[in-house]
Amino acid sequence: MSMDTIEADEVDVSDVLGSAIERREDPALITGEGTYTDDIQDPEMAHMAVLRSQYGHAEIESIDTSEAEAMDGVIAVYTAEDIEETGTPGDLPVGWLLPNLKTPSHPILAKDRVRYQGDGVAVVVAEERYVAQDALDRIDVEYDRLDAVVDPKAAVDESAPQVHEWEDSDVQSNQAFDWEIGDGDATDEAFENAAHTVSVDLENQRLIPNAMEPRATVAEYKPGTEELEVFMTSQNPHLHRQLMSAVLGVPEHKIRVVAPEVGGGFGSKIHHYPDEALTSWCSMQLKRPVKWQATRSETYLTDAHGRDHITHGELAMDEDGTITGMRVKTYAGMGAYLSTFAPAVPTYLYGTLLSGQYDIPAIHCNVIGAFTNGAPVDAYRGAGRPEAIYVVERLVTLGAREMGMDPAEFRRQNFVPSDGFPHETPVAVVYDSGDYEPALDKALEMVDYEALRERQAELREDGRYLGIGFSSYIEACGLAPSELAGQLGAQAGLWESGLVRVHPTGKVTAFSGTSGHGQGHETTYAQIVSDELGIPYDDIEIVEGDTDEIPQGMGTYGSRSAAVGGSALVTSSQKVVEKARKIAAHLLETGEEDIEFENGEFSVTGAPERSMTIQEVAQQAYLAHNMPEGVEPGLEETSFYDPDNFTFPFGTHVAVVEVDPESGEIEFEQYAAVDDVGNQINPKIVEGQVHGGIAQGIGQALYEQAVYDDNGTLVSGSMQDYAVPKAEHIPHMDTDDTVTPSPHNPLGVKGVGEAGTIAAPQAVVNAVTDALSPFGVDHIDMPITEEKVWRAVNESEEGS
Repeated sequence: MSMDTIEADEVDVSDVLGSAIERREDPALITGEGTYTDDIQDPEMAHMAVLRSQYGHAEIESIDTSEAEAMDGVIAVYTAEDIEETGTPGDLPVGWLLPNLKTPSHPILAKDRVRYQGDGVAVVVAEERYVAQDALDRIDVEYDRLDAVVDPKAAVDESAPQVHEWEDSDVQSNQAFDWEIGDGDATDEAFENAAHTVSVDLENQRLIPNAMEPRATVAEYKPGTEELEVFMTSQNPHLHRQLMSAVLGVPEHKIRVVAPEVGGGFGSKIHHYPDEALTSWCSMQLKRPVKWQATRSETYLTDAHGRDHITHGELAMDEDGTITGMRVKTYAGMGAYLSTFAPAVPTYLYGTLLSGQYDIPAIHCNVIGAFTNGAPVDAYRGAGRPEAIYVVERLVTLGAREMGMDPAEFRRQNFVPSDGFPHETPVAVVYDSGDYEPALDKALEMVDYEALRERQAELREDGRYLGIGFSSYIEACGLAPSELAGQLGAQAGLWESGLVRVHPTGKVTAFSGTSGHGQGHETTYAQIVSDELGIPYDDIEIVEGDTDEIPQGMGTYGSRSAAVGGSALVTSSQKVVEKARKIAAHLLETGEEDIEFENGEFSVTGAPERSMTIQEVAQQAYLAHNMPEGVEPGLEETSFYDPDNFTFPFGTHVAVVEVDPESGEIEFEQYAAVDDVGNQINPKIVEGQVHGGIAQGIGQALYEQAVYDDNGTLVSGSMQDYAVPKAEHIPHMDTDDTVTPSPHNPLGVKGVGEAGTIAAPQAVVNAVTDALSPFGVDHIDMPITEEKVWRAVNESEEGS
């Protein structure tokens, strides 16, 4: 049953952390008062539209813009040559490097060749949005079409069409990188000595992000001050400012990036695309504000897609069913260009999670990154971790079947024991804390597992096929520390900043470098600061998403905001308390060591009547009439928090489905989720994140897939062809939790934003294959459509 929320004024400040306070973000959003990028208007505003290649791979022979330029209302038409003539760098950088990584030039407009359907060729700026769109049809581009390749495994074959030509190499190849992790020799030895092995070939299909608000930008260049102001749909405004500076050649301190209300992102608004830079460049040329709003079709073509893995996985076991080794080879599609953090996703965010919840002594993983004629692939909710856990949990399920063991008990036998933490895996990470059996036990209890197995057997007698699927997942959140990230190739730090300002009246404004876009930061961050300062929740305002207001920031992604951004606010709040303690001690005429602080009040030890509230101290800090020696007036502090390590949330999800082998129809009977995300700041927001994540994971398991034809044409290019699940497709969910605090941040939180998305796909796939096990079906690739089920049954030996 869904959890009830409570009003903030019903909660004592001592209980604010951990309470299910109603989200303060929602009233403005649901009453239409929120301001999104497309809501921004200016009487001088012009509108930009982008002419995109309709071909997946082609040479550009000529571009004739004369007819478009002659249209009434058209202000300008630009091509790549125009950008070059201004001396603008105009090339998108890659934010994560790997050894021997090939990094092709990624111009903001294609000049000689287009490499995926949607590659920008020209832009029109007009007085009206629809004039700009109409003018695109008047631009005449002559193409010479080329063969394309869209399959990441086929792309690295010597005979494949070449997406890029490498002038500095004699070897022409679509291979972007060849990366490995783990001990290959030890893993080979584990397989040589194994009593049992299983293997699976699987595809983790390409997915298209579907944020409610497509990407949008409003840019205004002010020639008088040479300043560029950019309002855009961003998950990380400071990072976009830095990248925009490099692409446009504008000093970083002359650029302001603001993220207004952002209608969701799921990772797709982390990356730096050509369009936002083009909007800004057009404003710089025309000296007036310019707006660009993507259509949904443009979003499908150009937003960075997710996943796109082809994998062969193997599991080795001894005679008792103890896992002794895992071997994985993956071909990862990168699309036509390397998006901002693309190289990290199928490598360090994937290979490092292949131990799952299990104590596996030997693991080896090899990943081949391949350029293809598709949209660039980058982080999409979970980013590498769903792909890893999908491999692990499919192999573990097959391992249990090979051993003739119950899949729950097979998992339990191979879990990292509760006294085994911190646990170092063979794939380079150290799990912070964990206790996996209670989550599994609670999930079993929620579905009444023993009775369910008995019922499954009874139904099979009647020709009905019930399936029970497990997913015991782990993820890595709060990626850090920055020094380690740098050693692994990151071109950015992974700290976060937080500024806490107590005003003279005792009200508080807290600034964070994260950038919420639906997560509920305004609520949870206010709870954190209220708990630390003892100031009422309603007296605290949270500010994010503006590079001019916030010192610096790394943004919101990878379930990092609470663990890293929240911890920065804790650190700054504690600094505020320590400064206030000095002032209080001075005013109360005692030593700092004799001052106690609790629930917003400073008091003298042993003399509680001698006390001051933090609000009274704040007033004195700004009056500054009687300050202790060496203490500056004012009461605000800033921190740059850089964690010691990742956090590792975990849990067990169980899907129960009934499958009709004749029609292929899949019907949910139950879905139970037990998640351990460490301490919970607001359980209602945690619940919402889990629900949304599960819905997204079920979408991947059963409905969604980006499909390109052999020419590189996206044939699932609209919501008519790409099956985003509707409310009717999502089952009722029973959710619960266990709590194992992380020792690596002061809040003890682990992160929840991606848990459901990581856990759900294999829970569903394992349930479907469990239902079809009497037919000898042991794997069906996602999305599991009715046709795939029917074919799997009828092509199986038992089914035929």
